[in-house]
Amino acid sequence: MNDNMTGGTSFLATIRDVFSWRFVVANAAFLVVTCLFFAWGFITSNTDPLIAAMRGIYTLNVAEGMLTQFAFFLAYFVVSLPAAALLARLGHSRTIITALMVMVGACVLMLVASHIQVYEMVLVALFVMASGITVLQVAANPLAASLGAPERSHFRLTFAQAFNSLGVVLGVQIGSKLMLRDDVFGQGGHILPDVSRATALGAIDHAFVLIAVGIAALALLIYAFRKRINTSAADITIQGASGLAALGSGWAVFGAVAIFLYVGAEVTIASIMINFLNQGEVLGLPLQTAGFYLALIYWGGAMIGRFIGSALLPWVRASYLLTAAAIAAAALSAAAFLLHGPAAAYAALSVGFFNSIMFPTIFSITMERSKASTASVSGLLCMAIVGGAVLPWLSGHLADRTSIGMTFVLPAIAYVGIVLFAVLGPRSKLLGEEAVAAPGAIH
Repeated sequence: MNDNMTGGTSFLATIRDVFSWRFVVANAAFLVVTCLFFAWGFITSNTDPLIAAMRGIYTLNVAEGMLTQFAFFLAYFVVSLPAAALLARLGHSRTIITALMVMVGACVLMLVASHIQVYEMVLVALFVMASGITVLQVAANPLAASLGAPERSHFRLTFAQAFNSLGVVLGVQIGSKLMLRDDVFGQGGHILPDVSRATALGAIDHAFVLIAVGIAALALLIYAFRKRINTSAADITIQGASGLAALGSGWAVFGAVAIFLYVGAEVTIASIMINFLNQGEVLGLPLQTAGFYLALIYWGGAMIGRFIGSALLPWVRASYLLTAAAIAAAALSAAAFLLHGPAAAYAALSVGFFNSIMFPTIFSITMERSKASTASVSGLLCMAIVGGAVLPWLSGHLADRTSIGMTFVLPAIAYVGIVLFAVLGPRSKLLGEEAVAAPGAIH
């Protein structure tokens, strides 16, 4: 049995409890916070159809299109530590509402970008959006763990993360329908000859107006529950330790590298998927249909894999499960590069299922192996999400110099790095640290 798990409540029994009215009444604050996980999954995933739309509207190459992800995920590196300071100053509910208002402002900037038809303004709007989401995550993650009985903290995090995955699936699907309309984009992802740039940008405006309305409604919901949230969060210690303090821990650094590689690989594959499936030598799908495949198979597989992984973790050691998932993801990424036609397409789409458990298991394994403080390690791991900015951009440059299939080479290498992180656990002394148990490790 996985020695990382605590608490005697079975996963299935807890699932049954969730669907009872008594649970809803007793855990109203937690369910409201879970809506935040759904929201940032929904919004983050809209960058995937946005990349395909921007490439067609502004005639961008792969690397230039990937700048949307670079601008978005750069915020995690820049804003993580200031977000912790903001949380310490304002508390949880006010920090969350502030983050949501920043995100509404980002939607307004996106409308300005469409009006003036400047791609660089799109990048600014995405950076602002991601800054709000980063603050949101810094505040919401400890809340999800604390709003309820301590022995169920693992379930609450898994449950909230599953709704994050649901938000991703729906976000890609709805975003693709709004931004990648068949009457705007033709084969190859280019704007149809009789469609103006303003018309194509108008479809993006509709998507971000809906997002802004949803965020504003969520801010009102948080405001309505602010007293209950603040009461529940009263016992949370908001530690201000810098993530840089963890640089003295070999395993914290190794874990940060693994997070960097994982997020970079996942985002790279998701970002290129719509254009990849649109290629005639792959599947030749219309952009909107390709977006549906991305939502249903890639991100839907990740959501299903998260539930399956949650059921397996009580019985399978986290490092073993991570090793198997990373090996499978590396093999599928290599297959997407080496094969052609439907085989390459479905190999790429299948990677999503094996991505599902990587982030939480990398996080928990790092916390177990490192002797640095929980706060400093968590801060460093959050900053490492900047991999979602760097690897897609590098992969885009590689694809521009060769072919779009080459986009899968760096993710394949990244997954091999994650395999090394997973299998070196028994040799943790090699980095000068004893493996120690981390209370409250996330699974």
